[in-house]
Amino acid sequence: MKKVIPFILISMLLCVSCANEFNAMYKTDNYDQKYEYAKQCYLDGRYTRATLLLQQLVTLMKGTDNGQESLFMLAMATYKGKDYETAAEYFRKYYTSYPRGTYAESASYHIGQSLYESTPEPRLDQTPTIAAIAAFQEYLDLFPDASMQMKENAHKRLFELQDKLVQKELNSARLYYDLGSYFGNSSGEGSSSNYEACIITAQNAIKDFPYSAKREDFAYLIMKSKFQLATQSVEEKKLERFRDAEDECYGFLNEYPDSEFSKEAEKYIAVCKKHIKD
Repeated sequence: MKKVIPFILISMLLCVSCANEFNAMYKTDNYDQKYEYAKQCYLDGRYTRATLLLQQLVTLMKGTDNGQESLFMLAMATYKGKDYETAAEYFRKYYTSYPRGTYAESASYHIGQSLYESTPEPRLDQTPTIAAIAAFQEYLDLFPDASMQMKENAHKRLFELQDKLVQKELNSARLYYDLGSYFGNSSGEGSSSNYEACIITAQNAIKDFPYSAKREDFAYLIMKSKFQLATQSVEEKKLERFRDAEDECYGFLNEYPDSEFSKEAEKYIAVCKKHIKD
């Protein structure tokens, strides 16, 4: 216990000393000294301190030999400090200010990477995801000769971001399908609107993301919704809708012959045939 207390005291003194040193650098008008201290903070992984100092310096450094480095380092310190939205703004500012600068390619890539890190889960609004996709696509267009690793990373991120958009659409389509049975009435109009919304959402997703791994899931929802539409339709619409549902089931089986839902599709076909014959 006697050995622990001196260690704690020494640690506290070092913290106070570091804080005093930072406060002195933050207030000093010696910008060269402040800049060197900010760089050291960045290298030591003290990103909050580096950010605070560099925010003071970037305007003063503009047009000097350290102008590019200070702005890029501010962006990187903010990124590594996990303030991703602000980091994206700094990286964009760098690229706008120095489109042919030393760090232009890295800044362009990190715009997308920063936005990627700030994207929400699929159930939430995906506007940031769309922005991240646009940023990575712009990076690939601007730097076709980028290093293989950077290009591969960008492509990987694009696929991951696209998967979020696909999942968002899949969640929406499933919600419409699930709501169908809750809003049905004697005429079937309430449920029909939900099943139709499911079909439209799923069809648009297949059109927008033709190579998605979720394509079968969308096709399955379309098939189920068309069958439910037929089942719950008023008499004058039943024949047409059962024919449409039957065609959809055959189309599903042709495209996904080994699907786990194939038996369900076959059951739907049997029901459809019965109603069409009757």
